[in-house]
Amino acid sequence: MAGMTSSARPLLNRRLAGFGTTIFAEMSALALRTGSINLGQGFPDTDGPEEVREAAVRALRDGRGNQYPPGPGIPELRTAIAAHQQRRYGLSVDPDTEVLVTAGATEAIAASLLALLEPGDEVVALEPYYDSYAACVAMAGATRVPVTLRPREGRFHLDLDELRDAVTDRTRLLLVNTPHNPTGTVLTREELAAIAELAVERDLLVVTDEVYEHLVFDDAAHVPLATFPGMRDRTVTISSAGKTFSFTGWKVGWVTGTPALVTAVRSAKQFLTYVSAGPFQYAVAEALALPDAYFDAFRADHQRKRDLLGDGLRAAGFEVYQPRGTYFITTDIAPFGEKDAYAFCRALPERCGIVAVPNSVFYDDPEAGRSQVRFAFCKKDAVLTEATSRLRHLAP
Repeated sequence: MAGMTSSARPLLNRRLAGFGTTIFAEMSALALRTGSINLGQGFPDTDGPEEVREAAVRALRDGRGNQYPPGPGIPELRTAIAAHQQRRYGLSVDPDTEVLVTAGATEAIAASLLALLEPGDEVVALEPYYDSYAACVAMAGATRVPVTLRPREGRFHLDLDELRDAVTDRTRLLLVNTPHNPTGTVLTREELAAIAELAVERDLLVVTDEVYEHLVFDDAAHVPLATFPGMRDRTVTISSAGKTFSFTGWKVGWVTGTPALVTAVRSAKQFLTYVSAGPFQYAVAEALALPDAYFDAFRADHQRKRDLLGDGLRAAGFEVYQPRGTYFITTDIAPFGEKDAYAFCRALPERCGIVAVPNSVFYDDPEAGRSQVRFAFCKKDAVLTEATSRLRHLAP
């Protein structure tokens, strides 16, 4: 047939074989098709602070950001990011050479891994992990080496001995996510100190995904890995505005690190989006300067939402692993006599009008998370209350 090629080579780059439509797109489409409550994808159902939204409107009307912003990000936002790191964590960052604005944290992760990895390198990552990690490691031609967070006593835990054993002479980089999606784990200061010691001892680079830095609950505290001895010069720190200010569609993220690290990441980032979100950058600069009262209330509100949904899940019969951070609760469906979380999630809309996400897709070995299901609690109280009511239909 005209236009056909005789080659048997697949159209898709072999490095991306196995990476189809993301589970978030699949489950959100299922929610739309069935009219179910979507507790699968982690996006809020309300906008963030009105003053931040109005700041974006002002920027649009004033013509700020309507054309290409500077490649590294507008100076106002880079300065605000540096001030945030200093105020919150005592990290001194030069806004001119040590900050790079990206199209959300997802692009920051992609640019960092594409910049810092070469074929043959190994990347040690905590699993279950955000699905873009595996795809980005694959696109860089590197090999991912999972270290599995395992449930114990109602929470997920990191085995530091297993982490140390995973590092080989081929390991180039540790990819660390805390607060951790999907398990809600917040690594302790002691765990982070051990990771830092390992990185220094084995001369490893570290990329840290800290997008949920302002969503830590109970007695947990977020401590950036870059604050530990020996880590400032080897750590790429990533965060974003979407989760903290409930404007996930704006896609404003950032990278901080030494000039050498940021320059390397920028070299890859400039050939991805180059720039993005011009007017929104001005708004996020104002958002980062909000008083501590905003961040405190934001955290307290989400802790309350966590408890509301968590209580409903327990009442419905799920085993609940209490998250200490993020938007998410991971559960186990074994109490229902079921083992296949993917099949469970596919059937859940018919059973009770709820959509959730199977954690098995976040593991290299799906069996490790075969019976785990993740629910998002970043929703209106009325939605969570209705969801808990519907979930009661599952109770044994």
